[in-house]
Amino acid sequence: MTGFPICRPRRLRQNATLRAMVRETEINPRDLIYPLFAIHGRGVKNPVPSLPGVYQLSIDNLVQEAGEVVAAGIPAVLLFGIPATKDEVGSGAYDPHGIVQEAVRALKKAYPELLIITDVCLCEYTSHGHCGLVDDGQVLNDPTLELIAKTALSHVEAGADIVAPSDMMDGRVGAIRKLLDANGFTQTPILAYSAKYASVFYGPFRDAAGSTPRFGDRRGYQMDPANSDEALREVELDLQEGADMVMVKPALPYLDIIRRVKDNFNVPLAAYQVSGEYAMLKSAAANGWLDEEQSVLEALTAIKRAGADLIITYYAKDVVKWLK
Repeated sequence: MTGFPICRPRRLRQNATLRAMVRETEINPRDLIYPLFAIHGRGVKNPVPSLPGVYQLSIDNLVQEAGEVVAAGIPAVLLFGIPATKDEVGSGAYDPHGIVQEAVRALKKAYPELLIITDVCLCEYTSHGHCGLVDDGQVLNDPTLELIAKTALSHVEAGADIVAPSDMMDGRVGAIRKLLDANGFTQTPILAYSAKYASVFYGPFRDAAGSTPRFGDRRGYQMDPANSDEALREVELDLQEGADMVMVKPALPYLDIIRRVKDNFNVPLAAYQVSGEYAMLKSAAANGWLDEEQSVLEALTAIKRAGADLIITYYAKDVVKWLK
């Protein structure tokens, strides 16, 4: 390759128009998924203190928020539910008239074009806050699979377009695929939280979803942050069981995992810019330490550049505004 002075890379950096023309990575509104938290009641808009600008929304307000998402050109939302009551077996998760199920029906009626992805897990619904059934302090894998699959089926029957199991129980994708297919939902995609790490960056989310475990932690089923090869094994297993898309979570601290997953499997890949990532950027911007718009766009560009096709982010609506 010819070197300096014949080659001058700065020639292509001289002005904004030229830089945009040769830019390798672009963020587009169609890449974004916006998380929403549904709660019972009417006229409810509870702010989440650790997530400025994020709210627990009753279904009437949820529909209004979804209207803003549609108007912004964001194609999809990721829906979480906060039940009125909890129990040991998380029965609210698979109740046909549970909060997520009712929210899905309302959203699809109001905005049939909006793609609704539902988070499939038990942690918001169990009194102990874990993602599966518990016996003598142990989170049980195999007995939990039936409940996870029932939850996914109830979401799809309500009108969900995609189900996203986040529990990290072994075999849950296969259990969901089998039950959906048996009930005629062979065309419903599964977006698996395949590489979900046991991360400290989830803290603010647990405020929003009310899902902090009452004992212990989730390191017995979520992934060790030190492991990379294991993520590839998890992704491969989920794909073998019928996952159509996979996810890496968190995003920015795990760019290497995003890249490895994309290089090894080249399937549709989502990355979740989680609550802690959002809260850090919000806090730094509020203190004047970072320019919020530029730092968010740089972070999302890094996630996209690493290989993510889709990005779940609480900044989705802001990003669309900034891009315009």
